[in-house]
Amino acid sequence: MTAAPALAPAPAPAASRTHLVLIPSYDTGAQVYATVAAARACWCPVWVVVDGSRDGTAEGLQRLAAADAGLRVWVLPANRGKGAAVLHGLEQAAAAGYTHALTMDADGQHPARCIPAFMRASQARPEAMILGRPVFDAGAPKLRVRGRRVSNAWTGLETLGAGVADSLFGFRVYPVAPLLAVMRGRRWMRRFDFDTEAVVRLAWRGVKPINLEAPVRYLTAEEGGVSHFRYGRDNLLLSWMHLRLMLGFGRRLPSLLWRRWRRQPPFQP
Repeated sequence: MTAAPALAPAPAPAASRTHLVLIPSYDTGAQVYATVAAARACWCPVWVVVDGSRDGTAEGLQRLAAADAGLRVWVLPANRGKGAAVLHGLEQAAAAGYTHALTMDADGQHPARCIPAFMRASQARPEAMILGRPVFDAGAPKLRVRGRRVSNAWTGLETLGAGVADSLFGFRVYPVAPLLAVMRGRRWMRRFDFDTEAVVRLAWRGVKPINLEAPVRYLTAEEGGVSHFRYGRDNLLLSWMHLRLMLGFGRRLPSLLWRRWRRQPPFQP
């Protein structure tokens, strides 16, 4: 069992009524406490959805939330996947009147210090999705860095070059209502396929991507890093996702072409 640190909540900006930070968490160990503390130091409110974790962090997070009005925690009874945890948080956010959610992983990879800049970009362009463009350090696994280029290439095709710089990086701000409209009634987008399918389907709905750079940090096991990515299983899931998206792309191609043509500037002789 991973106990929560006995620390007072870090001071944070005044609570936003429209934008919140949403952190899905599954068996990340003590690292989730550091992630939540860093997020709370930069934003309020921060919500955590514990996706059936068995490492004791659900109880620790609930104790922290009891002492911090800017932190809320939901605990799902069983592991359902990242997309399912995000969907649960989005439903709660919509019910509470929030319009935008910044999603970030609990494992320490995403830069909490970038939260204010991403939120400001979203507040300036609330109709858009603010997507992180990852900046990798020397410790990033080469296989994963190179492999994501394949998914990004497919995403560029599926969106007719809508401008999604990185389809897999989960540090991003979503407008809540369009994403809920995409996810409700759809059986997929519940696990590792969530991040890519979300941006493709939002682009199909006309939600413009705005890309901002954000550094990525891959923690070693000694630093408390935890990864649930499985190359074989998750690459099969991504392949099935892109097949589904290509089938949908074929049906939407005329409307996508029409929308793209309408965005072109008028011809100047």
